[in-house]
Amino acid sequence: MIRDLTVSAFLEELSSKRPTPGGGGAAALGGAQGVALGEMVINLTLGKKKYADVEEEMQLLLVKLEGMREEFLRLADEDARVFAPLAAAYGLPSGTEEEKKHKEEVLETHLLAASLVPKAVMEQAVEAIKIMDILAHKGSRLAVSDVGVGVSFLRSALLGAKMNVSINTKFMKQRETAQQLDQEAYMLSEMGRKLSDEIYARVEAALK
Repeated sequence: MIRDLTVSAFLEELSSKRPTPGGGGAAALGGAQGVALGEMVINLTLGKKKYADVEEEMQLLLVKLEGMREEFLRLADEDARVFAPLAAAYGLPSGTEEEKKHKEEVLETHLLAASLVPKAVMEQAVEAIKIMDILAHKGSRLAVSDVGVGVSFLRSALLGAKMNVSINTKFMKQRETAQQLDQEAYMLSEMGRKLSDEIYARVEAALK
């Protein structure tokens, strides 16, 4: 499991020619790092007299981010779990019409599963970016740069996961389902990209 690897072991696995972990796991792990930085910003805000008026709100956001960090880690491992049978399906025989039909059916099932995991990563990333927007406004000014770093990780998680949705939907035979997934991924990416860029620009301005 990715969550149990050391940083160096994960990078070693990622750099190898083994099918997992790959871009999907890396994107989800980037999301986990982004929300962890959000948690750090909140922990540096809590208990400070200057931010007493947002103490309760910060406590609630901290709980949300803790849950999101766990979900990103779960999705990193889930990405590897759903990719393994997909990779195996590409190797199924297709010499006869019956074999070809069976292979297409199996591939379709696993392509859908492999698309839904990165879409879930995208959904988590957008929700986390919205929280970073709040932290950019209300979090400790001493940690505002960490908001910028965190939102950068989340932006990468969002757009990286979109690549993994696209590579799988591209080969789906059920084009209506594929197009629906692509449309949902596009909307999530546009929403999250726009907001994350706004947050980053605001943080950058605050540091000048």
